[in-house]
Amino acid sequence: MLLYVGLDVSQEETEICVVDGDGRRVWRGKCPSRPEAIAETLKRHAPDAARVGMETGPLAIWLWHGLRALGTPIECLHARQVAAALSLQVNKTGANDAYGIAQVVRSGWYRAVAVKSLQSCRVRAVLAARRQLVMVRTGLYNQIRGLLKTFGVVLGAGTGGTFERAVHAQCPDDPMVRDAIGALLAAWKIAGERKAELERQLVKFAREQDVCRRLATVPGVGAITSVTFVTAIDDPTRFRRSSDVGAYLGLTPKRYQSGEVDLAGRISKSGDRMTRSLLFEAANALITRVRGDSALRRWGERLAARIGSRKAKTAVARKLATILHRMWLDGTEFVTAPAC
Repeated sequence: MLLYVGLDVSQEETEICVVDGDGRRVWRGKCPSRPEAIAETLKRHAPDAARVGMETGPLAIWLWHGLRALGTPIECLHARQVAAALSLQVNKTGANDAYGIAQVVRSGWYRAVAVKSLQSCRVRAVLAARRQLVMVRTGLYNQIRGLLKTFGVVLGAGTGGTFERAVHAQCPDDPMVRDAIGALLAAWKIAGERKAELERQLVKFAREQDVCRRLATVPGVGAITSVTFVTAIDDPTRFRRSSDVGAYLGLTPKRYQSGEVDLAGRISKSGDRMTRSLLFEAANALITRVRGDSALRRWGERLAARIGSRKAKTAVARKLATILHRMWLDGTEFVTAPAC
């Protein structure tokens, strides 16, 4: 008898529901949210399960790899798809959600989410920590400048040592103000040091990876951007067309079409925010700062003159995603020669 299993995962316990091929509930219960406990429970109540499904969430990657290693045919479903399928439920409970997920898995009306490798997750942990430190440092920088303006001190543009020297030189003599500014400045400096340490790790990793070195040959794309792109995609062969990568990263416009109405909106922003942001920065650097000539840069400049700078940079970011994916698959480097 074919059996299908739905898992509704929470931090402490996981609700489990087993249904047969006709959708009738065979068993339901719960167990601790650990791969070994879930696998043991399924071994007792659904030993020959055809498919086991759970939705994306904080524990999804860990559970997916653990259950796969234990031989469980686990598949990960996008949380948005699950929410849409369960939206008609009158009562939302963990048991009902597990039953609904089991029905979705049984029907096959879903597309399994690609789960990143643990190696990519390790690197992305460093990337996420770096991004957080950048945000903290930017917030502290703005906070210091804003507090000094209260006392009539307007700092000029500057970063790094220039900013630190300017703060020390122009900070008011009031001891309370100096203590407050000094505490923020010390935190800003420490965040910068920790950020630099993480960036050295990422640059070292990029130099050791052939694909990252090749992707970094694209103007505007550095070590951090190449590592972020590679770990976001993880497996390039899962995209049938390189042009699909832009949509995956949320760089394509949303569309609403019904009858005679056909509207194109802003980009969907549905993919990885970090990768999308860095690709936009790379596009900005390509158009405004890179001196070398290339067909991609000239295309971006023509686009900027016609539709505006920001839209053009978004389009170049989408093009960069396509180019980087194709370079990854083909094992090639970026060619800066003018187009014929």
